[in-house]
Amino acid sequence: MADFVMAIAGELVAGDASFEVVNPATGEAFEAAPECSAAQLDQALHAATEAWPRWRAATDERREALRACSRVLTRDVDEIAALITAEQGKPLAQARGEVLFGSQWFDYYAELPWPEETVRHAGGTTVKVQRQSLGPVAAIVPWNFPVGSACMKLAPALLAGNPVVLKPSASTPLSMLHVGELLNPVLPAGVLAVVSGGAGLGAKMSSHPDVRKVTLTGSIPVGMKVAGAAAADLKRVTLELGGNDPAFVLRGADVEAAAAALAEMSFRNCGQICNAPKRIFVDESLHDAFVEALVARVRAFRVGDPTEPSTEVGPVSTIAQRDHVEELVTAARDAGARVVAGGERLPGDGSYYRPAVVIDARPEMSIVAEEQFGPALPVMAFDDLAVAVEQANGSRFGLGASVWTDDAELALETMEGLAAGSVWWNTHSELHPEVPMAGIKWSGVGVEHGTWGLESFLDLKVMWH
Repeated sequence: MADFVMAIAGELVAGDASFEVVNPATGEAFEAAPECSAAQLDQALHAATEAWPRWRAATDERREALRACSRVLTRDVDEIAALITAEQGKPLAQARGEVLFGSQWFDYYAELPWPEETVRHAGGTTVKVQRQSLGPVAAIVPWNFPVGSACMKLAPALLAGNPVVLKPSASTPLSMLHVGELLNPVLPAGVLAVVSGGAGLGAKMSSHPDVRKVTLTGSIPVGMKVAGAAAADLKRVTLELGGNDPAFVLRGADVEAAAAALAEMSFRNCGQICNAPKRIFVDESLHDAFVEALVARVRAFRVGDPTEPSTEVGPVSTIAQRDHVEELVTAARDAGARVVAGGERLPGDGSYYRPAVVIDARPEMSIVAEEQFGPALPVMAFDDLAVAVEQANGSRFGLGASVWTDDAELALETMEGLAAGSVWWNTHSELHPEVPMAGIKWSGVGVEHGTWGLESFLDLKVMWH
């Protein structure tokens, strides 16, 4: 096993203890990650506090540092991607894309103009609205995109002048530990720490007195705990939480194109994407043709070893998540739904599960009402669009949604009625650095990406003069 270390206060340090990391393709532990102690976390946050005054004053240095971070990710994309695949299970090409996707956030924020505005200039008085950095930030990132999610948080937080202490998921710590090691030489000491450990470490970060903001991508239950811990100290929070995105295939849709696109988007990264399509509502006049096309594409997926270039779908990232998906499919089948593609484990010790398409599902079934976050996709026919939209909106989730039709008027009318932070037309799951992303209801608090994401890491300062 390699010696993975944490980046703390400009140094690379081991943990006093370690924990195993499992390769989901084999079901076996293949590396160990350091367990960050309470004293090491204190050290990381003390260094962040000490680094903050100089970092927030170094505007040009911050921008050049972001450019350097992007260059490092691009230069070392292959070795970072190999670690993502080994610990998370996504096909190597997708892992490589994740790293390059993350580098785009550093490039974007390195060039983003600093927000400042004049709101009043009359009678000899000028009132300007300025922005100033918050202070040390705790960033907690998930296992489905361990590097991509981290970059989306690091780039705006660092541009804003905030040092960051980042914790990756305990099931996928290695890729970000390695990124922390790679970025350590290009950032001043204390500006970025990458620490690893279990849920207890995240709880300590969320309540630590030196932290002024917590940014989390994770589950709703974890988000609630983080919000509660942060509230005691009135820390700022940004929470990107779960989603159960509906997709609507309407009259006027290109059925073959919609089925192919939704199959790819729903099962990319083995279905483990927050804003992937997770429940499909199809006009009953198109249902049979859509299901036929969808099933044909899903059955053709090459499922297997994520290091093989031909693989399209790798293993589920953890055994627990594979078992959760399996339970949802089994419960749906027992309640009268039909599994028309996949829905079974693959032989071997890895956490493989063949992508499942479930039809005759009903809104009250757990496979529809809950977030599967894995390779299972329920499809429901509707004869009344207004009722179907009401069913889709009757959820605690509100991350994304999509509408599929070539009828522009019908598309816009339906999009207006959907309760979601992002709504797409004839596509789904698209993210760009300059476009905001915000969940509503239980899918999140705050905004990420674009100028809106930058401002979430800043305080307003009103200057009268």
